Amino acid sequence: MNARVWLIKSEPVKYPWSKMLEEGRTFWDGVRNHQAKNNLLAMRSGDFAFFYHSNEGMEIVGLVQVVQEAYPDPTAQEGPWVVVDVVPVASLPKPVGLAQLKSDPICSQMALVRQSRLSVCPVTEAEFQRICEMADWNPPV
Repeated sequence: MNARVWLIKSEPVKYPWSKMLEEGRTFWDGVRNHQAKNNLLAMRSGDFAFFYHSNEGMEIVGLVQVVQEAYPDPTAQEGPWVVVDVVPVASLPKPVGLAQLKSDPICSQMALVRQSRLSVCPVTEAEFQRICEMADWNPPV
């Protein structure tokens, strides 16, 4: 894959994967951590991101694609916060849970595992491939 891969988190009570599928496009707002903001700034159109349900479920459930690079967050009251626009690509046939990731030799060192509070984080090519294997999925990318 030539595009970079990321992971974005959302609490299902605030913005579930089903809502992403229903809307078809959204801006990824609410990031108020500088490291996560820097990851949003590094995203390019064409990059992909796993969609992770945090707090409830704690599993990767889908894949989105970045279609608009970083611009000012319209929901921010103050500060230099940014958003990117994403569209859904596909649901994973089998969600991949946090416990699976932690116990896997390839994925146990993911930013998601090491920096559990980071809401936007990078995914390596090896991690991407392993997650696709765990999901019994041949991605359309």
